[in-house]
Amino acid sequence: MNQGTVKFFNDSKGYGFIKDTQSGVDYFVHISGLVDEVRENDDVTFDLQEGRKGLNAINVKLA
Repeated sequence: MNQGTVKFFNDSKGYGFIKDTQSGVDYFVHISGLVDEVRENDDVTFDLQEGRKGLNAINVKLA
């Protein structure tokens, strides 16, 4: 389980990015990968799954 901060999330388009706390890498997150509703600057935990364009954050929950 990774930890990070929601860097950006657009509710109307259904996607955003999460910055991993340890590595500093930004991961794409789609609304289908959310468990809890998130907003920018929320601290979250998440898993990673290989997507079409690289790793995507899934099972995103508020920390």
